[in-house]
This record gives sequence, structure tokens and C-alpha cells, in this order.
Amino acid sequence: MPYKWLPAPDDATATQLHLWPHRSLPRRGFVWFIGITVSMVTVPLLAVVGSAVLWGLLPFVAIAVAGVWVALDRSYHTGRLTEVVTLDRDRIHIRHEKPDGRRLEWTANPYWVRVELLSDGGPVEEYLTLKGGDRDVELGSFLSPEERVALAAELRAALRRFR
Repeated sequence: MPYKWLPAPDDATATQLHLWPHRSLPRRGFVWFIGITVSMVTVPLLAVVGSAVLWGLLPFVAIAVAGVWVALDRSYHTGRLTEVVTLDRDRIHIRHEKPDGRRLEWTANPYWVRVELLSDGGPVEEYLTLKGGDRDVELGSFLSPEERVALAAELRAALRRFR
């Protein structure tokens, strides 16, 4: 699961929930993938080594490999999105960090916060929100529907402990 419950670093009675997008290809896999792609593209070029055709094909091969590199690197950049939920008896605090460095924060009293999971009518399947006061906050938009269902149950249990 791309989330983990941890004790809060500055408070022994608080807990933190860290959420991040799933990374199906780690950095080491990225290096292997690019290496294998270059190897597979180079093998057919061996037939034209020493001819002018090689110089005609080489720019297109380089553009294709560079395109894959840029697309995967862009995917890693957007994957730097994180959400941290800090929960204690007095407050629930959500910090949403976007890939460009911007932060969105929300704080409420956990007694008044409700976990809502919309199976129908939300922008995504199993839309998970926290409602507190006059505001709804979406949580885990990058998680799969099954992960949002499991997270909703865990959040409800955690909120019950802190009430």
C-alpha cells in the first residue's frame, strides 16, 4: 500500500499517516529499462554499420530513446506528490505537497471530522473525503479504489481512538 502510519516525530501521543503515489518503476528499474531499450534498438542497427543508412536512422533512434527518457522522468516528477495527515486529540492536520513545491494545509478538530467514502457521484470511484467544519478535503486521490476503501476504514478507526 502506498501509505504508512507512523508515530509523529514531535509528539508521542500523535500519529501520522504518510501517503504517496504508487511507483511501479523504481529508479533502478528506470536505468535498466533505458539500458535494455538502447540495447534492443542498437541490435538492428548493427546490420547497417558502415553505410550511410546508419546516419539516416541514428537521429530517429536517439529521438525515440530521448522521448522515453523524458516521459519516464516526467512521471517521476509528478510522483513527488505527498500527503501527510497528523492526528492527535486536539487536531487533525493535513499537509498536501504538490510536485512543484506548493503546499496546501487544512486543520480541524478531530471530534467534528467525518470520513466520507462516495461510491457513486464522486469524481472518481470510491471518492474519499474528510469533512470538518465548512470544508471537504479530498484525501488519497492517487490511490486505487480498493486502497481508498481500506484507508477509509483505517481513518475511521484512528479518529475513534482520538475522540
